[in-house]
Amino acid sequence: MRTAIVVGAGMAGLAAAGGLARTGWRVTLLERAERIVAPPTAVVLWPNGRRALDSLDPDGGWSAIASPLPDGGIRRPDGQWLVAPRTRSGGNGPVPAVVHLEDLYDALVAGLGDTEVRTGFEAATVRTGARRRPAVSDGRTVLEADLLVAADGIDSRIRAALAPEAAPVSSGFAAWQAVIPGYRVPDLSAEAALGGETLGAGYRFVSIPLGPHAAGKGGVYWVATAAGAARPEPPATQLALLRRWFDGWHEPVGELLAVTRPEELVPQGVRELRPLPRSFGFPSGPGGVVLLGDAAHAMPHHLGQGACLAFEDAATLRALMAGAAPGDALTAAVETYSRTRHPRTTSVVRQNRRMSAVVQARGRLALRARDAALNHMRPRMLGRTLDPVSDWTPPE
Repeated sequence: MRTAIVVGAGMAGLAAAGGLARTGWRVTLLERAERIVAPPTAVVLWPNGRRALDSLDPDGGWSAIASPLPDGGIRRPDGQWLVAPRTRSGGNGPVPAVVHLEDLYDALVAGLGDTEVRTGFEAATVRTGARRRPAVSDGRTVLEADLLVAADGIDSRIRAALAPEAAPVSSGFAAWQAVIPGYRVPDLSAEAALGGETLGAGYRFVSIPLGPHAAGKGGVYWVATAAGAARPEPPATQLALLRRWFDGWHEPVGELLAVTRPEELVPQGVRELRPLPRSFGFPSGPGGVVLLGDAAHAMPHHLGQGACLAFEDAATLRALMAGAAPGDALTAAVETYSRTRHPRTTSVVRQNRRMSAVVQARGRLALRARDAALNHMRPRMLGRTLDPVSDWTPPE
């Protein structure tokens, strides 16, 4: 039987392991933590991400856990519209949606099938060679398989060994996320309840209403960003800083920060890979190693495409590996995976960097240029279906 090892049990690793298991692979999923736990936040699924998940598991019931994403528009801190909201239309495809990560992880874990899950295994080294099956070790145990999938995040040890040119660097800003459960969401005006995005000078705040069933709690998901490095203070102090920095911003910014509790705050120093790895696939013996998700293309979340691209990776991997037997067919599939995913990812990363320059603008002239550009960029890059970013369909 064909064997695969997937390193990392985040969204990308869970999706890849489940997809391979459903096509006849014997899969071992390795996770360095002692158990698989979803971060207490949420994620936006653009149409490409939803198509990828449907391709990975048509019976996954994704629509039951996702809520349509309203377009709340973009405003200045004083409430003035930069881009007015509008009704979304998905055409013949899926509409953008938001899903609580607890619900998403539950669905992905349920789709693992007969996958063997090993926790407490931190991949430290990788072994490859022209005549050797790829293998991974935690310093005590060596595991080998026909296919090794590195889904172990931006600090991937496997990527560092195979593509050392790609290094994690700071994106120049820090981020904070939280989900406020429905019973603590403040009373908001109908307009504010739709959520939306607000851009200040080096600051950004996004709020998104979750469906009533989200993790059994409903509520509101919010993300705040500020220029600079990650903060070292405890969560309570960081939350106090956020309330001060965003003081005076229009509804619902202050109201949501006021009811957020320190234990709900998820701080993050945002990093990215620069440059991207030269390849996402490395043949080894009868198979090879592939990079997937943040291990391949970690990027800031300005386009909300990190998770969606990871699901695209997993769906592409599943399609290419479905009929590939160890030997020439499998090594060719590993190389095809890289040829397929690298240009696509490079294009999205390039667009993400353009948007990063817009949303992180500071200074009077830069802010004027940003506001003038938004009416042009928003419909093209963040509109009906994020054309061309989310105009992606799974391979046959």
